[in-house]
Amino acid sequence: MKTKRIFSFFFSVLFVLSLAQTQQDSTKFKWKYQPNFLVGIDVLNAATGLFSDRMLYQGFVSSRLTKNIHAVVDAGFERNVYQKNGYDATVNGPFLKLGAFYMLASDRENPMNGFYLGGKLSGSFYSQEYKAVPVRGYGGSETSVAYPASSQSSFWLEGAVGGRVQLFESPFYIEVNIQPRYLLFSTKQEDIQPMIVPGFGKSSGKFNVGFAWNIAYFF
Repeated sequence: MKTKRIFSFFFSVLFVLSLAQTQQDSTKFKWKYQPNFLVGIDVLNAATGLFSDRMLYQGFVSSRLTKNIHAVVDAGFERNVYQKNGYDATVNGPFLKLGAFYMLASDRENPMNGFYLGGKLSGSFYSQEYKAVPVRGYGGSETSVAYPASSQSSFWLEGAVGGRVQLFESPFYIEVNIQPRYLLFSTKQEDIQPMIVPGFGKSSGKFNVGFAWNIAYFF
């Protein structure tokens, strides 16, 4: 009798697990991607370029894959100048960021509204020129040397913490986010750590933080 109960319990467990797996498979099978795109541009950084040496133009395309997961692609171009501590450097070039984010809280009536957290793998291939690099001269005097323009590349990880809200009943949205960044790898000219990287920003270290204020249109 005891053995019979054990077998009954065993097969009951198998049946429940099989049923659960079938339901999961059925749910997976029912999932279907509905094409949708949110296309936006960074208005804030483009506007500040009118009053500074930094010219940054960037935009993004995101798509809702599931209820809370969105894929996103950022692309842009930056031209900037670094003049500090005896350095005088200029850079310009494009950058690309690929990633996704998760909606932590969203509006029941419009799931596109809400707060999110995500991450991206980013890279830039750019032209860099050092017009002045400080060095120690004869007898300890300070002088500088210049290096011609060269092609460089950098890669970094970028987080995204932000929010999005629809403008009234229109297809337009406002999106604001903060982007903590960690530099993974950079090529170097004359073994000099890059002072500035398009898309990453001015930084002689590994960490940096960016900010974006976007206007987007939902298709």
